Amino acid sequence: MENRESVVRARLAESRSPESRRSGFSPTMPGLHRRGFLQALGAAAVAVAFPSLRAQENFDFWFTRLQYDSGDWDVDARMPSNLITALIDYTNLRVDPKEHVIRLADPAMLAATFCYLAGHTLVEFNEAERRNFESYVRNGGFVFVDDCNHDIDGLFATSFEAQMAAIFGRDALKKLPNSHPLYSSFFRFPDGPPATSFELNGWGDDLVHDYLKAVHIDGRIGVLYSNKDYGCEWDYDWRNKRFLAEDNTRFAVNIVMYALNA
Repeated sequence: MENRESVVRARLAESRSPESRRSGFSPTMPGLHRRGFLQALGAAAVAVAFPSLRAQENFDFWFTRLQYDSGDWDVDARMPSNLITALIDYTNLRVDPKEHVIRLADPAMLAATFCYLAGHTLVEFNEAERRNFESYVRNGGFVFVDDCNHDIDGLFATSFEAQMAAIFGRDALKKLPNSHPLYSSFFRFPDGPPATSFELNGWGDDLVHDYLKAVHIDGRIGVLYSNKDYGCEWDYDWRNKRFLAEDNTRFAVNIVMYALNA
């Protein structure tokens, strides 16, 4: 454990150095499994990257929201608590009950098990944000990105998709077929992604998006992208869930279970 921790500290220090910023350092290590940085280094990486978790290293999952400089990243404030509650209700995962916010430009985000990025406005990564986003995804990380405008022609959608094209290639972000394992990773969604009330009420682009998009790395999803506004759909006082005819956070469980097991 001590040896692993020293490795993580060295990698984080190197990624912050002027030399690494100039060279476009990517914190990979020889022989790592494609699921990446955190899974290979385990609890030591958590302890270094998230000091507040040092006494709580036995979690299988913790929710990490990415803070980026260009837009309104702090949306859907109650969504994480509902996602976390669903995981506790339906799975045997050891789940951290807190949301963790970390800057995308901070190399410590490379130790996250799962990341969430959302907003309404411009997404334009600076150099450090772009470097960390690409490194995290290419090394087995999973980012769930949700467009709060639920609008394919809106500013968030057009700017975020442009960022993905610049980082991963023009055709990297592809429609996800409804037969994809994501839709059966825990609950079964044979018709693909469930619709949201915002789509059905005709907000945004007045369309029900019958697909999600994704960037695949080595055969698994690295970036899951939604125009359906799941963040707002799951943004309510958790006590109100009892009034729903069907728990709409069940699809969140699928997303997390796929991210942890694919």
